[in-house]
Amino acid sequence: MCYHQISMINYREVEKQFLHLDENRLSIILEIHNLVAAVSPDATVEIRRYGIVYYDAARGGPVSAGICQALVKPDHIRLAFIHGSFLPDPAGLLEGTTFPKRFMRIFHYDNAPWDAIQALINAHSAFDPRSLPENQNRNS
Repeated sequence: MCYHQISMINYREVEKQFLHLDENRLSIILEIHNLVAAVSPDATVEIRRYGIVYYDAARGGPVSAGICQALVKPDHIRLAFIHGSFLPDPAGLLEGTTFPKRFMRIFHYDNAPWDAIQALINAHSAFDPRSLPENQNRNS
């Protein structure tokens, strides 16, 4: 099931779509949803069978204007950033070697570094891959 929305879907709709998850992973999904809504209240949301994709449709699609992805894994939620290698990550939370993608695993709601996660979501929401030097020539 996939929803394409012009604006952010509400908390209850997200909760309804992921009620099959255990309480811990559901709480993580809902907190990520709240963090994205705080920085980008008009984000486009796609609920997919493997998680949620957030992006700014006014700037492009999930790749060119991605905010983040919350991916459901058997024992955690993977928070992924399509251009994560360009993000400031002073806490060293991001992992991955596929350029430019990066992700972090959130195993427990209570132990998650929510302030650092909010900073990553904020930074990725503001990131524009067209600003990269290698993309400047393409836009000329």
